[in-house]
Amino acid sequence: MISQTKQAPLLPEDVSKLATLPLKARLVVEGFITGLHKSPYHGFSVEFAEHRQYMPGDEIRHIDWKIYGRTNRFYVKQYEEETNLKAMIALDASASMSYASEGKISKYEYGTYLAAALTVLMMKQQDAVGMCLYDTGIKSFMPPRAKMSYAGEILKKLSAYSPQNSTGSGEALGMLAERLHRRGLVAIISDCLDSVDSIVEAVKHFRHRNHEVILFHILDPRELDFDFDRDAVFVDSESGEELTTQPSQIKEAYAKHVSEFADRIKRECRQRNVDYMQITTDQPFDKALLGYLNKRQRIAG
Repeated sequence: MISQTKQAPLLPEDVSKLATLPLKARLVVEGFITGLHKSPYHGFSVEFAEHRQYMPGDEIRHIDWKIYGRTNRFYVKQYEEETNLKAMIALDASASMSYASEGKISKYEYGTYLAAALTVLMMKQQDAVGMCLYDTGIKSFMPPRAKMSYAGEILKKLSAYSPQNSTGSGEALGMLAERLHRRGLVAIISDCLDSVDSIVEAVKHFRHRNHEVILFHILDPRELDFDFDRDAVFVDSESGEELTTQPSQIKEAYAKHVSEFADRIKRECRQRNVDYMQITTDQPFDKALLGYLNKRQRIAG
């Protein structure tokens, strides 16, 4: 397992103030890699993402002597045609993802930054990356490609979309699974505000087709603790239904229900060898990026 980084990562609200999505993704990844290099773990480095270990028959002129000087090991440049993995990032673009509590960025905004950072990081590892936006169906689909210039196209598409409509994880992700013909890695970014059975059906579909899956369960902190100070009117962003209540009276029961809901998703994922990570929108992106790297390392091993 890759250890936690020691350098303080960028907070989501700080990232949101940066000018463009490409800049946000680049700084998140650069900060993460810098922190990873300074961590106590020395068995893995994203610095070698565009290199592979020297093998008999490789041309000596392709050896990276700077890396040899630091590690006393021979590495050669890994070219585009040597892509290791096809990865698909599936981002939930349903209306519930637009929620943001006071002082926080929305779940969709967080998911967009995470998807962008993952795209850049995967490209640095010479993996082919694709992207899918979905709600009740597939709203945008970009097949996996390995060219770094393709990352810009993915980020442009992410920047242009706004969450809408209701959620239909089972149907939408099922359609996505049918489009992915070559075994690869699927990273799902969603608030999972759907029936557990629908979510389970979706991951089962991917696993049936031999894909590796990692689920990033994105929640606003208030969706976990229900820590609202006064009477409030809650509006369902997908159905428009309203509910007036005193949060203090239902806080304990609500927290218990949410915990049981998340625990069931986590349990169902583990039973199917699907990695599950619950992340709140006030947490740095490093947690999710580390989760991806650990998954990627296990696949490569």
